Amino acid sequence: MHQKRRQFLLQGTATAAVAATGVLGAPWIRRAQAAEFVYKLGHDLPASHPFNKRLLEAAEMIKRDSDGRLEIRLFPNNQLGGDPDMFAQMRSGALEIFASSGANTLSSLVPKTAIWTVGFAFKDYSQVFGALDGELGAYLRGLINKAGLEVQQNVWDNGFRQITSGAKPILSPADLKGMKFRVPPGRLWISLFSALGASPATISFNEVYLALQSKLVEGQENALAIIDSAKLYEVQKYCSLTSHAWDGFWLVSNRQTWQRLPSNLRDIASKHLNAQALKERQDVAALNASLQKSLEAKGMVFNAPDIQPFREMLRKSGYYGEMQKTFGAEEWGLLEKVTGRLA
Repeated sequence: MHQKRRQFLLQGTATAAVAATGVLGAPWIRRAQAAEFVYKLGHDLPASHPFNKRLLEAAEMIKRDSDGRLEIRLFPNNQLGGDPDMFAQMRSGALEIFASSGANTLSSLVPKTAIWTVGFAFKDYSQVFGALDGELGAYLRGLINKAGLEVQQNVWDNGFRQITSGAKPILSPADLKGMKFRVPPGRLWISLFSALGASPATISFNEVYLALQSKLVEGQENALAIIDSAKLYEVQKYCSLTSHAWDGFWLVSNRQTWQRLPSNLRDIASKHLNAQALKERQDVAALNASLQKSLEAKGMVFNAPDIQPFREMLRKSGYYGEMQKTFGAEEWGLLEKVTGRLA
């Protein structure tokens, strides 16, 4: 009897101590349980890229501020399939958030989102974000919404794109003539490099390294951060700093999937995703400033061609005129409002 009474007193003391610390409180229990909403976010960039790192930070903040109710799980590097696969999953609701370039997968549904990849349109970042944080960006988000998708406000930076090749540097459009050249999925990439004289081939990003290694294609184009993080310097010798196009990502969701979240959770998610997008832009700009030296140390040979012959070839070939008709007078006007006259 004495032993049982002693155990009872000890148990009571422990229970009182737990209650005093607040461990039995409802907020703690909620955090200890599985998230009420678990949303997947898929993209095609390597896990080491600043894009993925900032998304990880956003996911941590979203989980914290939602008191554990909303968890964003990241799937980088095409873990859920190629871009077309992930885009289809997002539209069906199987993938809750997809990082889509306006130049390829998203443009298959909303063609005018690809306007930011018009060749040699933007001179620098001030023009890019002047357009996409301003009237042009608001206009494009409106088109995405009309297509039945929800899109976050701030676009993420994938950088200005540069040309790499295995056999020779690209000094002028003549060096691209007939070259078997990888481009991302999307008709406009094909139009641009066809106008520059290359023979473009559409290949998903997760297959690019092997395509270059096997010489299925001779060259490709991407931002320096991608060239480095995807180790393309191992299969490409030359990098020509053409800055011929800028590319970025919208974070998009199936409308029904996004609105399934309570409004306060949507607000928390959007707040942190959009804030981290601005930080990621700074990361990419800082990274690009140091990447040339890093890539040179890894064996790449750089050159900076005069871009005027490329622009002249695009004008003479009718490329700019074709783009103006493709996107429409209103959209082209919003672009040229920032870039100046192109056609």
